[in-house]
Amino acid sequence: MWFANFLVAGTMTMIMPFLSLYITTFGDHSDAYIQKWAGLIFGATFVTAFIMSPIWGRIADKYGFKPILLINGFGIALSVFLMGFVNSVETFFILRLFNGVVTGFVPTSLAFISSQVKKEEAGKMLGTMQMGSVAGTLFGPVFGGLLADTFGFQYTFIITSATVATAALLVLFGIKEEKKVKTKRKAQFSRKTILHGILHHPLMLNVMLVTSLIQIGNFSIQPLLSLYVAELTGAQEVAFLAGLTFSAAGLGNLLFARQWGKLGDSIGYEKVLTILLIFSALFIFPQAFVTSLWQLILCRLLFGIVVGGMIPVTTALVRREAPIEIQGEVMGYNTSFRFLGNIIGPMFGGIISGIIGISAVFLVTASLFVVAFILLFLARKRKTIDFEDYLLKEQQT
Repeated sequence: MWFANFLVAGTMTMIMPFLSLYITTFGDHSDAYIQKWAGLIFGATFVTAFIMSPIWGRIADKYGFKPILLINGFGIALSVFLMGFVNSVETFFILRLFNGVVTGFVPTSLAFISSQVKKEEAGKMLGTMQMGSVAGTLFGPVFGGLLADTFGFQYTFIITSATVATAALLVLFGIKEEKKVKTKRKAQFSRKTILHGILHHPLMLNVMLVTSLIQIGNFSIQPLLSLYVAELTGAQEVAFLAGLTFSAAGLGNLLFARQWGKLGDSIGYEKVLTILLIFSALFIFPQAFVTSLWQLILCRLLFGIVVGGMIPVTTALVRREAPIEIQGEVMGYNTSFRFLGNIIGPMFGGIISGIIGISAVFLVTASLFVVAFILLFLARKRKTIDFEDYLLKEQQT
């Protein structure tokens, strides 16, 4: 699964740095038009992914995570292959929507590994898994930028498709899923009970909201990064430099993801997440005021060090709280909140940059991390019953 995540994350991030540049090949368009569609196309995948994640999670609870991983892998490969042959923003947008139906390979793999390990080791193991996807994220943008500059965008899409298909084959022939041992309980939780529990249990609701805010803050700048790099440098190899900047956060993520997860296992996931949120705000704020590319890369590296622990820590926290019978569905809702942030982030960043400027996006992003910190801090102050006990009480009611 580590290698499969490496391949999927690496190849999917190959195309991310030049999405906005790819749109410029469809015709002679204004900067405002390109920035608007860059945000829409970047976020389109996450709209359908937001809807589908709980559905896939409920199916996984019944049939296992491996079939879902195979559907995701081969589905992503097909949609990305077709993206290499589009010639209009509308067609590109539709394919990105289709891609969202089957996307979520990395979040599903995290949920899969989470279901196979002990609760006490979830943070460490998920942090290790995160290293696989981050290692791919680290090399993918640089390699993708080089391919785009050397061979063109279409060739990069084809390579991406073939590599994702290879990862799916790795899962098909190399992974065996051990069935979860379910506890005997008279109550069977309905979808309504689970959703009601998530929306009304203070800790779970705040973790879900924090998950969204993390992604809003993280994704608001990503579609615009190549344009921001172009403003800071007059070099010709913009796609490569954007990929290099993109990868800086990945390097920090790679170095510390496992350590943050392990620390969460030791002192508590809520406490570690609180620390990560406040430091993320501190490290992203200066990115609005950089005057050269090396300064931006350094800030992205520091930001990556702290943001890298957020996904494994929040996933481990949900894993700790969710009953084993509905773990897939609860993880699915967590993924949906994550994709909700991915939907809002790019569009929000595009709107802010179009009105005020790209550098303003960093200031708004920093404030969002402060909001996430306050939400989690308040949730920790409130004492509530365990999520499983809360669901049982709701089910009986």
